[in-house]
Amino acid sequence: MPKIKVALIGVGNCAASFIQGIQYYSKPDVNQLGLRNPVLAGYTPKDIEIVAAFDIDSRKVSLDVSEAIFAKPNNAPKVCDVPNLGVKVSKGPLLDGVGESAQALIEVSKTSDVNIAEVLIASQTEIAINLLPSGASSATRFYAMQAIAAGCAFINATPNFIASDPILSQQFKDADLPLAGDDLVDQIGSTALHKTLLKLLSDSGVRIHETYQLDVGGGTESIDTMDRTRDAKRNIKTEAVAAALDYKTEIVAGSTDYVDFLQNKRDSYFWISGTYFCNAPLKIDLKFQTTDAPNAGSSLFDVVRAIKVALSKKQKGTIDAICAYGFKHPPKMLTMEESEVEFAKFIA
Repeated sequence: MPKIKVALIGVGNCAASFIQGIQYYSKPDVNQLGLRNPVLAGYTPKDIEIVAAFDIDSRKVSLDVSEAIFAKPNNAPKVCDVPNLGVKVSKGPLLDGVGESAQALIEVSKTSDVNIAEVLIASQTEIAINLLPSGASSATRFYAMQAIAAGCAFINATPNFIASDPILSQQFKDADLPLAGDDLVDQIGSTALHKTLLKLLSDSGVRIHETYQLDVGGGTESIDTMDRTRDAKRNIKTEAVAAALDYKTEIVAGSTDYVDFLQNKRDSYFWISGTYFCNAPLKIDLKFQTTDAPNAGSSLFDVVRAIKVALSKKQKGTIDAICAYGFKHPPKMLTMEESEVEFAKFIA
């Protein structure tokens, strides 16, 4: 199979796990456990090739991306060594990439900004993946426009509206380029678990009256969320969870605090109140812990390979089947079952 040439916008924890994942699952003797789809449309993780990367931190800029993923302030777990990839991290524009609370964690490079579109073209990038902090709305839009200028498909892993923006979606359609977003789902994240619990209970005849899911995490993404996008993330997560039920009820879902010593871990707390047979009460109180960065890996592998399929099919604009399958805030919200069916049809 031909390589899927990818550029990473932001070399943070998600990029670290993504690149390590490519290396880890490319070994011939490694079990493919941990991947939702070891093979998707004929492509495996080893078919993904990193050809460009952008960041603003002086501890990463100009390093080979294989070294930059382990530089501070990254704290994603190291699972394997990554050989030199021959791809230097380029200095992108700062714009709104660093929030007030994250300034103490980031050392902004004084290196001159590169021409993003020129780097994408020179590296023959097919797909640009936006992994910037949640609050970097201007920077996200800037990179989306650079992808259009360079003729690249665009994946928006952040909650900033790109695929959900009709104007931007139309611009990608006019440029004959596929687009997917917004806000990448975790492989086994709190939103997916919450939706599954609610659907299981509802299908069993339980009436849900009130429920919440609250997250506490460490790492730069968590502190940026607290600083700039807590309300936006809460709205997106609450809407995603509500889609699991066919009736309205009291639902709150979102991030509540940053705890530095959690590092790249995230604690999620669930509370569900309802009634079942003869109005008998039911209450569920759970705690769930994950590591943030690896949670994005399998989902991102699927979305990247699906966008490659979209490119081969000459699809353009927002690809609804990919968005509904891989993102919390797709332009068209579907149930989990519907999204699986539509995604399978698209890949086929």
